[in-house]
Amino acid sequence: MRESLRQKAIEICDKKIAQKGDNVGVSFYAFFKNKNDAPDALMEAARWWIETHQLDHFEKAVKIKGLIEKGL
Repeated sequence: MRESLRQKAIEICDKKIAQKGDNVGVSFYAFFKNKNDAPDALMEAARWWIETHQLDHFEKAVKIKGLIEKGL
């Protein structure tokens, strides 16, 4: 996953955790605006989420942040 997307995902996870606690769930769609203005990045995130890690649609933000920080 490209570095800019990694940083964005970590920021979103941090924000969600701060707002709603450690049990908050996220989807990779949370890393993007409601319009498809970055289709390459969206597909990259989808591949990382679905193909590489076989994650459910919603996962705990803490888990996603941990995976990203470990470079997985």
